[in-house]
Amino acid sequence: MAKALESGADAVILDLEDSVPFAAKAEARALVAKAIDGAANAGARPGPAVFVRTNAATTGMLYDDLAAVVRPGLNAILMSKAESVQEIQDAAVFLDRREAAAKMRPGAVEIILQIESAIGVYRCHDLVLASARVASACIGTARDGDLQTDLGCSWSIEGTELLYARSKVVLDTRAAGRLYPLDGVFSDLSDEQGLIQDSRLSARLGYVGRCVIHPKQIAPVRQAYAVPESEILYYRRVITEFEAVERSGTAAAITVDGKLVDYAMYQRAKRVLELAKLDQ
Repeated sequence: MAKALESGADAVILDLEDSVPFAAKAEARALVAKAIDGAANAGARPGPAVFVRTNAATTGMLYDDLAAVVRPGLNAILMSKAESVQEIQDAAVFLDRREAAAKMRPGAVEIILQIESAIGVYRCHDLVLASARVASACIGTARDGDLQTDLGCSWSIEGTELLYARSKVVLDTRAAGRLYPLDGVFSDLSDEQGLIQDSRLSARLGYVGRCVIHPKQIAPVRQAYAVPESEILYYRRVITEFEAVERSGTAAAITVDGKLVDYAMYQRAKRVLELAKLDQ
């Protein structure tokens, strides 16, 4: 955990779920709580956001997890195997109480839903809207992971088998007003080219980033999701030239490099440049 906090990632996920044996759950909670305290006491030194992946509500361990880790320094929980609106709402109420007890700002701990089952994909829009605390959804696309198992589909680097599920989670997350849908892990640590290819597909679908399982995956993933410099330059021109015409009041549409630009394309340009700022 200490090495992860020094990895240069945007956020670090401290895991209480599948990487922890059942008999070690209580010990893991104590270690994670200690790591959060250490991150919170790091002073002015900048560091990654701190997330905790909890056990699913259906395991009966979720509230023990939350009771242990909701403390200053925690930014979000990844709620595993999210499938029920009621479970999310109950967790949000519990977070209200724990934040108050820890003298934290109300709403300080966000919820990121891990969509890892067929029913989770099917209900994604309603799940994201279940609480104002829900900041995003993260689809579980790992090879041989829970979602692939539940769907009964194959997996390929082309991404055909999970294309519908990936697209639906992006659609539902954005339709619910959350702008930063996240993709899951790429589990083959020896296949950097596969990681880049899969991440570029993910970015084309509308995901803005993904979880990684090793520091060596950070740089390739950042590169794959980054807005290309050529697009940044083009969209800057779109904004500059469109706003100039708009101020003159002479037209509501122009052409840039032979391409039509109206208000819809202008809004797209602004959105792309907002995403580009995330890479800086």
